[in-house]
Amino acid sequence: MTPPPSVLFAEDDDALRLATTQALELAGFTVQAFERADALLASISGAFDGVVVSDIRMPGMDGMELLTAVKSIDRGIPLILVTGHGDVPLAVKALKDGAFDFLSKPFAIDHLTASVARALEHRRLQVENRRLRAAAEANDATDPLIGTSIAMARLRASLRQLAAADVDVLIEGETGVGKEVVAAQIHRFSRRAGRPLIAVNCAAWVDTSFEVDLFGHASDAVAHHRSARRGMIAASSGGTLLLDEIDSLPLGMQARLLRVIEEREVQPIGAERPEPVNLKVIATSKTDLAEAAQAGAFRTDLYHRLAATRLRVPPLRERGDDVRLLFDVFIDEARELFGRPDFEVPADQLAALQLHDWPGNVRELRNRAFAAVLQNGADEPGAAPATSDLRLRVALYEAALIKEALQQCGGRVHEAIRRLGLPRKTFYDKANRLGIEIDAFRR
Repeated sequence: MTPPPSVLFAEDDDALRLATTQALELAGFTVQAFERADALLASISGAFDGVVVSDIRMPGMDGMELLTAVKSIDRGIPLILVTGHGDVPLAVKALKDGAFDFLSKPFAIDHLTASVARALEHRRLQVENRRLRAAAEANDATDPLIGTSIAMARLRASLRQLAAADVDVLIEGETGVGKEVVAAQIHRFSRRAGRPLIAVNCAAWVDTSFEVDLFGHASDAVAHHRSARRGMIAASSGGTLLLDEIDSLPLGMQARLLRVIEEREVQPIGAERPEPVNLKVIATSKTDLAEAAQAGAFRTDLYHRLAATRLRVPPLRERGDDVRLLFDVFIDEARELFGRPDFEVPADQLAALQLHDWPGNVRELRNRAFAAVLQNGADEPGAAPATSDLRLRVALYEAALIKEALQQCGGRVHEAIRRLGLPRKTFYDKANRLGIEIDAFRR
């Protein structure tokens, strides 16, 4: 398939048109040549992402008229004018009118190719910026960070800045504020968005299996695993590595992660040498890492490496009217999920929203909204159990069993997992979906 032209060239002199076209093609450009400017103009659309080169003096439409016509299609299309000696004042006027450059005849072909290369790079950046702006506007329509408060406006602005800069980020905030959502948005708006976002749940650390998952291993380095395995750190190379709840990691594992973050390399278990990784690291913490470092519960060197760029997610009590806005969104979600489109929130429940401190933040608010819809349906006399009610009952039963296990185990997750007979990932998936605050049972 023939690539689209990167240069559209108009010149009425046959010999000069042929020679210039060949020279541009030898320089690596894809050229489409025209004898007349109006024929060139007919081939341009707003989707054209190349450069126009045109002589000024031509029969019919001249170069100045072509400049005006091209700018009416897309003011960003670069146009380079080729002038005779007597046309230099006219070319200077063309620059003021938006021409990208002009060359006087006779010109050296390397001057033309250098000008075309600059114009193409200018156009590429312009098209990319338009694409990013359009993507940002489209993303705004589906932004999961709901809220109109000043705190959320500041958060969004900071988030965009940190996404544009390819730097590591420490996201701090209370349980339930949405730190994982913020991390996902930073990745979404970054240049790494087309690459994977690998989330590591540091709170899931139980035994050496977590280390294997994270770092991978060489062949025959781990019992019962003859083939080499790629870890999550290596899998995130080129993209973003999210270290969720990094404050939960043991000090020994923190030391290994420090090497990854500082050296940008990872050494699988049993491997002879480390391998380089290209990462943007985002870490989240529900506790004050500075205090944890001072108390010896978190490595000071790792804290300072992560804390160079910090982002605080505000708790719900600092977000004013966002509470009611979010509650309405969650109520709509619950209405749809549980098949209760006619449900109306009692006035006393709405009045109580602003009186509560919401220690569980957005997650607690969502649970409250779902409970409001579900309990109302369960309390109606004679209400027939619909399919959504069955799902509710199963979910409530699962939540009760998980909470009971955590309570009996004092919040020790590995014991609760063994008691319930669940895989670790399944346990955390269910706890997250059911809004179970594991930390509450540890306290």
